Amino acid sequence: MSQLLTIHPDNPQKRLLQIAADVLHRGGLVVYPTDTTYALGCHIGDKGALDKIIALRRLHKHHHFTLACRDLSELGTYARVDNVNYRLLKRVTPGPFTFILRATKEVPKRLVHQKTRTIGIRVPGNNITQTLLELMGEPIMTTTLRMPDAEEPLQDALDIQELLGKQVDVVLDGGLCGTEVSTVLDLTGPHPQVTRQGKGEIEHL
Repeated sequence: MSQLLTIHPDNPQKRLLQIAADVLHRGGLVVYPTDTTYALGCHIGDKGALDKIIALRRLHKHHHFTLACRDLSELGTYARVDNVNYRLLKRVTPGPFTFILRATKEVPKRLVHQKTRTIGIRVPGNNITQTLLELMGEPIMTTTLRMPDAEEPLQDALDIQELLGKQVDVVLDGGLCGTEVSTVLDLTGPHPQVTRQGKGEIEHL
């Protein structure tokens, strides 16, 4: 059975989140809360862990992988951002958005979209996620914890632990999460394009 760690949503306990960070560095899978839904994450450089996530979620070969980053400086290491897009990102991060951007050579090739050479980038506005990313010292490969054929993502940590059992290593219980996914903005063209409307408001963009 996966390890369940109860984390305070406002004042996350670093000693507990360090356990999760260590698991990620060793190639394990961790479920954690974000500002939208619960997410499933692994180390960005671990092929075996990525393969487990692909199998668990039954992701197709053209799935757009996403990195959860702590801030814009970390984001800039893994994606190409011009001045116009940087100003946009600065206004809305951290927040419930996923941005499609051109990947840099720092992104492992297995995570880069084969056709467009892009990567999804998230800067979640969640204290638990932010503290975990701080302890990691690098992004986490992340995906919404929505099981195959399920209409909505899982939102209760106890249900997640019971359902996934030994398929994940750690579940971080930060309380109930929402079921509304992030808004996806493609920033690779001349103008931002919404490819998925989610929690993030786009009227002011």
